[in-house]
Amino acid sequence: MYTPQFSNKATVTVRRLAWALGITMPKAVDKIINELPSIFPPSVVCPLCKDSTKCQTCGFYQQENASENVA
Repeated sequence: MYTPQFSNKATVTVRRLAWALGITMPKAVDKIINELPSIFPPSVVCPLCKDSTKCQTCGFYQQENASENVA
């Protein structure tokens, strides 16, 4: 499993967010990641993807398919 190294600023920021939400840092990171598809549209991210084997578990893919199913 890949364990990313975060900058000191990112670590401090996530820690404060976790405290404010009353959750652990890993859960705070999950919340941040889950919000990314609302900030960065799948139409921008998906075409630049370099690993199509993980689409089924990617938040961008799921949001893209959900918006297609609504239409």
